[in-house]
Amino acid sequence: MISRRRFTSGALLAGMSGAGLFGVAGVSHARSATSGTIPWRNWSGGQFARPASRFAPTSEDELVSWLGSASGSLRPVGAGHSFTPLVPTDGHLLVLDKLSGLISHDAELLRATFGAGTRLGDMGAPLDAIGQASLNLPDIDRQTLAGAISTGTHGTGIQFHSLSGAVTGLRLMTTTGDVLDLTAESRPDLFQAACVSVGALGILTRIEMQNRTAFRLKATSWSQRTEEVLEEFDASAAAHRHFEMFPYTHSDFATVLAIDETNEPINNPLPSPEEEAAFAEALGALMTIPPGERRPVINGILQQAERSEAVDVSYRILTNVRNNRFNEMEYAVPREVGAACVREVLATIAEKEIDVVFPLEYRYVKGDDLWLSMDEGGDRAAISVHRTASEDYRPLFDAVEPIFWKYGGRPHWGKVHSLGYTQLSALYPKFDEFIALRAELDPQGRLLNDHLKTLFGL
Repeated sequence: MISRRRFTSGALLAGMSGAGLFGVAGVSHARSATSGTIPWRNWSGGQFARPASRFAPTSEDELVSWLGSASGSLRPVGAGHSFTPLVPTDGHLLVLDKLSGLISHDAELLRATFGAGTRLGDMGAPLDAIGQASLNLPDIDRQTLAGAISTGTHGTGIQFHSLSGAVTGLRLMTTTGDVLDLTAESRPDLFQAACVSVGALGILTRIEMQNRTAFRLKATSWSQRTEEVLEEFDASAAAHRHFEMFPYTHSDFATVLAIDETNEPINNPLPSPEEEAAFAEALGALMTIPPGERRPVINGILQQAERSEAVDVSYRILTNVRNNRFNEMEYAVPREVGAACVREVLATIAEKEIDVVFPLEYRYVKGDDLWLSMDEGGDRAAISVHRTASEDYRPLFDAVEPIFWKYGGRPHWGKVHSLGYTQLSALYPKFDEFIALRAELDPQGRLLNDHLKTLFGL
């Protein structure tokens, strides 16, 4: 039997897409740059730049001094995990890695302040040491905290906002030298704009998050027919702390993942070599079959997959290691049309016989009131499609993106999309107010690059 855990692991998903190694040379969608001398590339390799310089401040005072003396354009960078060109610049690259770590915490309110450059994966242990845990986390934990909230990154669960919705305080440094400490009570409009800002308002240096007491989670996964899962998705999402599905392309089945709190002992072993060998053999046969003929084979593999369980501290269950690189498109559609949208995406991939085996990801996120949040104004269903980094993602993404538009989808700011000002201003009620606020805080447009100018119609 093939375990569900191995079937959804990052390494094997990459193998299913026909590329077990990371390689981007010659990929036509990679951004090119010729100026400057210090190359920069994002996590997937699809975005590239040669900034004129890099600066990595070791303290907030050092950053304030640098902002006052430096001239020209600049862009902050975290882990480079966004697939959109938010970072590329021929000006200064501001690296926040050294502004990291736990700064302070409130044991009564269960809040903790971290440096903005802290990787999400480096927050779990220090929080656990003070008896706290993040309310929720995304699938991948390599992003910096600032980068994650600035792009609206989220986890899974209808009762949980994105990471931005758990922010209770921010320190923002503007290009004009102002240092702003923001909360929902002190500066509500600016706070709501800064919680999802795509790095366009200023430089985040520290972030306070609402947490909870440390806890343990149990993850259970199994295979089930996609249509059965969709029909019961609302009830399942309400019944579990976290519930999501991974519908497979050219298949009638999905991997289902349910996560709930538990007091059971930790039991989270690594997959065995035998599991990996069995799965590799199955994949080798699968990739020789044309897309239009794969359905019975994939169905058969998934029907053999055994139910799996894992128990661990919360942050080890909520996040995963994804060593094989990919590019991703994600749109959030109103929750009530989510099932119809994902059905149409799967049907389109099948009809066009697009050669991809990487599964989709389908989950719910709680609505909020943050200006540029994908979930502003109501609960949303997030639908993700992926393509291995060494492959051209355009045949897949170009085919499915118009479907997301049809259902009123908003794109994830850090994931591939083709929208500009005209479309975005119609999707976000506060979009023009955000643009006006950006101009007020950065009047010289130092934080703008070509991509942001397109987003804001400049």
